[in-house]
Amino acid sequence: MKQLLLNLFFSIGIIGMLAAQDFTTPDTGVVYSLDDLVAASPSTISVSGSTYTLVGNLTIAATDALVIDSDATLEIGADLLITVFGTFTVNANAVTFTAIDTAEPYDGFRFEEFSVINIQNSTIQYGGGLRVLTETFTINNCTITNNVSGVSTGSVISLSRGAAQITNNTITFNQTPAISSGANNQVSAYIFNNYIEGNNIANNNRPQINMGATMADPPLRIIGNTIKGDRNIVMAGGIAVANLVGGSINAVIDNNIITDNRYGITVLGPNSFAYIRNNVIEDNNTQNNPNLGGSGISLSNGSNSMEIIASGNQFRRNLWGITILTGASINLGDGAANVGQNVFADNGNGGTTYALYNNTSNSIMAMNNCWDENNVPNTLATAESVIVHQVDMASLGLVTFDPVNCDFLSINDVAPDEVSIYPNPTNGQLFLTNNSAFNQMNVYSLDGKLVLQKALQAGTNEMCLGLNAGLYIVELNGDNARTIKKIVVQ
Repeated sequence: MKQLLLNLFFSIGIIGMLAAQDFTTPDTGVVYSLDDLVAASPSTISVSGSTYTLVGNLTIAATDALVIDSDATLEIGADLLITVFGTFTVNANAVTFTAIDTAEPYDGFRFEEFSVINIQNSTIQYGGGLRVLTETFTINNCTITNNVSGVSTGSVISLSRGAAQITNNTITFNQTPAISSGANNQVSAYIFNNYIEGNNIANNNRPQINMGATMADPPLRIIGNTIKGDRNIVMAGGIAVANLVGGSINAVIDNNIITDNRYGITVLGPNSFAYIRNNVIEDNNTQNNPNLGGSGISLSNGSNSMEIIASGNQFRRNLWGITILTGASINLGDGAANVGQNVFADNGNGGTTYALYNNTSNSIMAMNNCWDENNVPNTLATAESVIVHQVDMASLGLVTFDPVNCDFLSINDVAPDEVSIYPNPTNGQLFLTNNSAFNQMNVYSLDGKLVLQKALQAGTNEMCLGLNAGLYIVELNGDNARTIKKIVVQ
């Protein structure tokens, strides 16, 4: 009897092992749906209603494609991996990728070099992240949450090359940081309008966005994101861009909200150029150790080959406003091309307020800034009291901060819906209606270049832009009003 039971259990085990098989598509140019995969390999993937269950590793070969264009849930077994050499397209209204058992995550997605990836409107959870080795990668309007370190170890979206498009996503509460690229890779991702919160639950010394060297063109663009920390995760920073292995940095970091992290933004390394503009950088002090972090912006570069242009940023309640270290430099307002207009309030530690600490021998231009928002109008003495530079220590570089200026604080930011710009997207013909506050329109490319200026009149304005296809930032200005919009030219 015991022998019969042993034989029965052994047979069941063999059947179970045979039942769950890995599947690789045949590399013959076939386009698969999930139902096609069920038909091709029922031992790998099964279906019940709109829920599919994957029990073996899945590989999409180089000439094949997987297209998911109907709403569905794909449940994936523990430690399983989806690898794509070909094309992977998700364009339904709602698709969920999740673990069969949320306590046993799957290994994640590996997108090989030369694969073509476009993921829309999806939830990706309880897996091991997305390792992106391809140049052609888009993820838009997705929720990426509760993932662990798996096939992607550096972050939940780990990039290796090219100009990935990461737009309009919610990336929250993952064990690893949200987005990263390798130190020895050249990556110029477009990271736009994402809500990023509470990532790096493992509490490693990493920021939520952790990028390395970039391509020369296009620049790395981190624009319009909210990057919120968890105050219990004291090692997680906001944004870091670091050149550590002989490359270079070309970056645009604009219009982000960065709060409750260990630090706000850091740029590190030689051959570094960046615009840092119109960011709100507040309460980045979770570690609460001024010797280890807590800056709104921190710059470090040992070779005096850094150019950072910063304007319109707001720094509040960080341990330091801006720290400049070991050969780094920043332009905070030069009275010409850079208007300044950075705002500081309540940044400090140990009972002392530090808006700007120039811990280098480099001279810093810092004109037309509001150095203490709580003490308006500012005086030169106000600025001097919150800036550390040559006046305080002879070995340090001089900060030129005259004139100080808080007048721009009286300019009202008009709600974007109070004035209408249409059609958007546009073929170049544009109408601006309900205008009562603005007399000038400035149009900027995403690398920060002013490409068009138009005078505006009250009421309706009709104009022909004459711009190449792409995404542009539109700034509307009036005597006492300002607003920012984005337009797409087709």
